Amino acid sequence: MLLELKRKKPEDVLELIKDGADLIVPLANGEPSTILDVIEEHAMSLSNVRIHQMHPLRERKYMWGEYGNNLRHVSYFLSGAVRKAYLAGKCDLVPNHFHEVPKLMRTKTKASLIIAQASPVDEHGYFSLGTNADYTSTFIGKAPFFLEVNKQMPRTYGGNQIHVSQIEGYIEVDYPLADAKNPVITEEDKQIASQIVDRIPNGATIQMGIGAIPNAIVAFLQNHKHLGIHTELLSDGAIELIESGVVDGSQKMNLPGKIVTTFCLGSKTLYDFIDQNGGIEMMPVDYVNDPRVIAKEDCMISMNATTDVDFLGQCASETIGGKYYSSSGGQADFARGALFSKNGKGFICLHSTAKNGEISRIKPQLSVGSAVTTSKNDVDHVVTEYGVAELRGATIAERTKRLIAIAHPKFRDELTFEARKLGFL
Repeated sequence: MLLELKRKKPEDVLELIKDGADLIVPLANGEPSTILDVIEEHAMSLSNVRIHQMHPLRERKYMWGEYGNNLRHVSYFLSGAVRKAYLAGKCDLVPNHFHEVPKLMRTKTKASLIIAQASPVDEHGYFSLGTNADYTSTFIGKAPFFLEVNKQMPRTYGGNQIHVSQIEGYIEVDYPLADAKNPVITEEDKQIASQIVDRIPNGATIQMGIGAIPNAIVAFLQNHKHLGIHTELLSDGAIELIESGVVDGSQKMNLPGKIVTTFCLGSKTLYDFIDQNGGIEMMPVDYVNDPRVIAKEDCMISMNATTDVDFLGQCASETIGGKYYSSSGGQADFARGALFSKNGKGFICLHSTAKNGEISRIKPQLSVGSAVTTSKNDVDHVVTEYGVAELRGATIAERTKRLIAIAHPKFRDELTFEARKLGFL
């Protein structure tokens, strides 16, 4: 009876949006496209409404400021859908560490309404937020929800369950989730991966993101045993490790035996894999990415990518050439968590050059306008295809020498010259 009462039409969401409302939308496939279409179609009847979201999948007119103050986008992590609009000054970006986003949204917004995609209801009256827990799940029972129930959204378990009594309403849709294409793995990626794998012991708990290097690492881990996964993002690369028995989570401290993540993004193969998979625990990001939680693992291995590293060890991972490209995400969360973990290790990876070998990514100083994502004090290892530079506890002179040693050979003399000019050598 209650389920039928909560069934709505898409336009019914408009009755829940008051002047000055702050709407919160999940990242990636948690984004409710049909509901957002309706809100955008009626944007000129709204007043001072803001949509708060990380990593949107679809470019929209409100991101470009086409509705003025009626409807405005506030980003917490830029994606390809919103990057150009932000650089053109048409929407806003809030600096953050991923684990802090729920608190920021609770304290700095009204959290007027959460609109999210969900899986179909189960026999007990519960929906699942499917591919997501992220910051959205922290509002379950604490803020009003309006759901877009998609027949193709997988049912997952963990802290992302919401009962029909906890929602204002829902609509039903049926469309495929967005795929994230697997990147091409280069020889440089393989070289970087091979050097990291040598430093991952059996029984370690790993965090790995999406991209060519994480996928390359998977191929080198097939002879490992008793690995665990505690990661903000679960992507296709993890499936092979889990199905082969390399990952069993038996030595994890946090939720032993479970693969812990806060959102999933990949192919349909991944979405089918997580559907009703009791081994995967979808948890809120203020748990998954909390450095204090991460540090409880006895051997946490953090692996992330950056675009530029300077001689101090500062990593600019969210800007390119001094212009914003993404945001901090969870890189610093896991870098800090791994350092506090007993026997933990952190790896920041990058190709040694950019622009077809024309530019060194290891630099004397970061470009003007670059944002430091992971500070010099939190960086443990930096890895290129030419080796591993251990920076933790190293002096500035030692850091400089070690980073130059893993730069592309054609830039090493120039980098050494610049280091002497700066007084680092």
